[in-house]
Amino acid sequence: MTELTNLTVAQIRDGHRAGDFSAVEVAEAFSANVAGAKALNAFIVETPDHALRAAKTADADRAAGTLKPLSGVPIGMKDLFCTDGVQTTAASHMLEGFVPRYESTVSAKLWDAGAGMLGKLNLDQFAMGSSNETSYFGNVISPWRRKDGGNAALAPGGSSGGSSTAIAARLCPAATGTDTGGSIRQPAAFVGISGIKPTYGRCSRWGIVAFASSLDQAGPMARDVRDCAIMLENMAGFDPKDSTSLDLAVPNWEAALSSDLGGKKVGIPKEYRLEGIDPDIDAMWDAGIAMLKDAGAEVVEISLPHTKYALPAYYIIAPAEASSNLARYDGVRYGLRDLPEGAGLQDMYAATRADGFGPEVKRRIMIGTYVLSAGFYDAYYTQAQKVRTLIARDFDAAFAVCDVILAPTAPSAAFGLGEKMADPLAMYLNDVFAVPASLAGLPAMSVPAALNREGLPLGLQIIGKTFDEQGVLNAGLAIEERAGFTARAEKWW
Repeated sequence: MTELTNLTVAQIRDGHRAGDFSAVEVAEAFSANVAGAKALNAFIVETPDHALRAAKTADADRAAGTLKPLSGVPIGMKDLFCTDGVQTTAASHMLEGFVPRYESTVSAKLWDAGAGMLGKLNLDQFAMGSSNETSYFGNVISPWRRKDGGNAALAPGGSSGGSSTAIAARLCPAATGTDTGGSIRQPAAFVGISGIKPTYGRCSRWGIVAFASSLDQAGPMARDVRDCAIMLENMAGFDPKDSTSLDLAVPNWEAALSSDLGGKKVGIPKEYRLEGIDPDIDAMWDAGIAMLKDAGAEVVEISLPHTKYALPAYYIIAPAEASSNLARYDGVRYGLRDLPEGAGLQDMYAATRADGFGPEVKRRIMIGTYVLSAGFYDAYYTQAQKVRTLIARDFDAAFAVCDVILAPTAPSAAFGLGEKMADPLAMYLNDVFAVPASLAGLPAMSVPAALNREGLPLGLQIIGKTFDEQGVLNAGLAIEERAGFTARAEKWW
């Protein structure tokens, strides 16, 4: 049954409907792969029973003629989404053992659509990181290895590194991710899969452990563009429980997929041509431009002049919001409680937070608290919000002359585990191409486009206008068809 795990979401859905195989066979095949891939550390919790129950329901629904959109499809769930009766940790010691008695809106929508859950996927602690090395439960390992580079372990990207690794290693056909400053797109690029961050507000944030509330956005990760469209249709939608949720109908993105870009204009931001960038990245970008021209698009140069300020603005705004959001973890209501003998309330707060948060989370809380303090609020946080507005205006001006924007997803291919952990600034630079779209709340997608000289995947990023996920998906499909990216990691685990 191992061949079943090579199928995409669309192929599983359609094959199950046609009676080519049962949903139970699919669930068992993926569950076997999950059980055999402990070395990757992609899952914090495995839930084969959840996947099997959904599969049995899917088989019964097929017999009754009442199939749902994702009947027969087992998926992975990033462990940032609260799942009723299943531990939800945000990859932290603070929430270790926390079992919600409610379901996040996104996961509830997926279960209502017929999907089953193979398990909860590892991530950077509280989604803070770009390499999946900050998890309390240990780092995720990419299934990829450098060509002729020995067995050095590579980062799968972050924070959705468990999701990216699980899909690339065929442990699940698709998974949920969250993207605050590139945490769907960068890990997708690192392992050669697709992932889309929709317009801010498309997917409800209710029931997702919060990092930076004005930036966090759920989205799908999958093997190809069509699967991302299918998943997104079943994740998106208005939620009255989320005040930032968009009250808009969910389009049928899959049905409208088209790689014909005739009449469309693609913007190439000159500010993204960074000095000293990896030549493999530049070559891939140029190849992507040629692909979109071949699809019928006209290519125009655009300017996003405030791009250079995006990263520092992001690393003021996101930590500030994290500082506020994570203040709730104090040892009083839920989660970890450290109460040293003879300790008072303040001692409990200090001990709990010192033990419950990892170094990167503490770093961001401290930065956020500092920029929100009375003496520095206007100098840092207010100025960063002004820069954010200018970045959004840059995109508005660019979209007056183009329909989508093409850029690299990340400035490099996957790097080795441990290579950047000692230098937080070097780690933060991984988000340089992803952060601007996040600050502007725009839909953006990464699709695999090439292999570098070391045989590692590289991704191209498409950024679209607000609410224009269709334009992003269509451009992604045009690249996917022309790049012909079929490479996958050779199994070593």
